[in-house]
Amino acid sequence: MKNRLKVLRAERDWSQQDLAERLEVSRQSVNAIETGKYDPSLPLAFRIADLFAMRIEEIFQRD
Repeated sequence: MKNRLKVLRAERDWSQQDLAERLEVSRQSVNAIETGKYDPSLPLAFRIADLFAMRIEEIFQRD
């Protein structure tokens, strides 16, 4: 699944660690999601969308 997480994070000048702390996950999890190695669970996808004040579909797209 493709996502805009890295771009959204960079626009806010957040490190992966900053985002991880806001989402209460590990930095490694953020890295894995950004690189497409891991698809977030639905609850985590909702937390990400809420954090960026966007819809899930605006952040994550099917390949």
